[in-house]
Amino acid sequence: MEQQRTEATESLLVRQGNDNLVYNEENSGVGVGDGGSVAVSDVTTILGLSIFVAACIAFGSGCALGYSSPTQSSIMEDLGLSVAEFSFFGSILSIGSLLGAAISGKITDLLGRKMTPWLLDLGRLSLGFTIGNFTYLMPIYISEITTKNVRGRFSAIPALTLGWGISFMYVIGSFVSWRTLALIATLPGLLQLLPLFFIPESAMAVGRDKELEDVLLCLRGNKADIFNEAAEIKLTLLMGFVESLKSFSKVGMLEIFQKKYVRQLLTVAGMIILMNLGGVNAFAFYSGVIFVSAGLSSMVGLITLAATQTIVGIAGILLIDKLGRRPLLLVSTAVLCFSSFLTGLSFFLKEFNLWDQGSPVLALIGLLMYTGSTIVGAGIPSLLLSELFPINVKGSAGSICNFMGSFTGWVVAYYFNFLREWSSTGTFFIFSAFCCANFILSATMVPETKGRTLEEIQASVSHSSV
Repeated sequence: MEQQRTEATESLLVRQGNDNLVYNEENSGVGVGDGGSVAVSDVTTILGLSIFVAACIAFGSGCALGYSSPTQSSIMEDLGLSVAEFSFFGSILSIGSLLGAAISGKITDLLGRKMTPWLLDLGRLSLGFTIGNFTYLMPIYISEITTKNVRGRFSAIPALTLGWGISFMYVIGSFVSWRTLALIATLPGLLQLLPLFFIPESAMAVGRDKELEDVLLCLRGNKADIFNEAAEIKLTLLMGFVESLKSFSKVGMLEIFQKKYVRQLLTVAGMIILMNLGGVNAFAFYSGVIFVSAGLSSMVGLITLAATQTIVGIAGILLIDKLGRRPLLLVSTAVLCFSSFLTGLSFFLKEFNLWDQGSPVLALIGLLMYTGSTIVGAGIPSLLLSELFPINVKGSAGSICNFMGSFTGWVVAYYFNFLREWSSTGTFFIFSAFCCANFILSATMVPETKGRTLEEIQASVSHSSV
């Protein structure tokens, strides 16, 4: 049975490869995946609307992530919070994300002073729950509704708009109160409500053949030739169903722990965990206090970060389908390692009065480099999660990877202020070590998936795992 499925897959992929040349010239629905220019018919109105909704959700998530950075001092002063209490408030976003991530793969879906911090905590917890679901759902959805020659670019858009959301909070938070900033942060959620009613379900998630074809025509255009793509998806769904039947006795998440999925699981989960242990949440939640500790203006530093995130994020979108996932990931993790080390070095020089005038400049350079590299590389593990796992285990893989990532993200977000009081130098050197480990993992374990359909990627990965 296994041999028959493999032969059927290879036969379809060979036929698909021959047909794509003609099909791409006429409709550009599937594309040759060479990372070249995007054909007009690759981007229909409905597809664009779907990406817009994803971008709005990502922007709102960025607003939630960036909210605590410009508001830390004012919230602590107005509400009389201790460092521990604000650390709990900042990190509770990750707790909500952890709860959301735990089930995301399966469901995809005037008080006194004393009570006010609890309301803040509850609101941030619920935002984190939403982010936990979004972290899994969005790259899966985008990868399943786009063609292979634009999948990387469109999958990078949420990472860019998430960075814009963080930047928006940094800039606006420098001029308004924390209460006003919280109200402003609700706008992205309201903006995406109406378009949600008009975007289609993923073709991978619909049941009957007619519904699948209707979804593809909606996404590709009524005149597009969807025969090859529909056949590919049907075969993938059939293989996933057969695999589920074969492992029926392995209930729920246990199915993901089969030998053939272990390498992919360790790779993606390892990247997400190491990226979080490398300080992503610390830089996102507490950039303002890092600038102040380094002897810089919080307002100037945060506005500069916002500009950097925008420029580097756009560059990442333009390059991901030309250079590929693996090169960008290697460059990103290498720069994260160096920039964390540079930031730690700036605090070391300041602590021992070795270069009082230069240490703030090193801190600024380190923070800008770290932020830019995060925007480029942070979304790649989630994209690989959507590409490397077949449909029958994708939900379980997403829940496990994002749960572990959210847990480590919470650990860093909660303990960062305490670690900074212990030693700012040591904290950033620790972040640098984890980023170095992530670089080694990426260099040795991550495959290149540029220009290949999801079906081709998963067939190749399954062969290499046998």
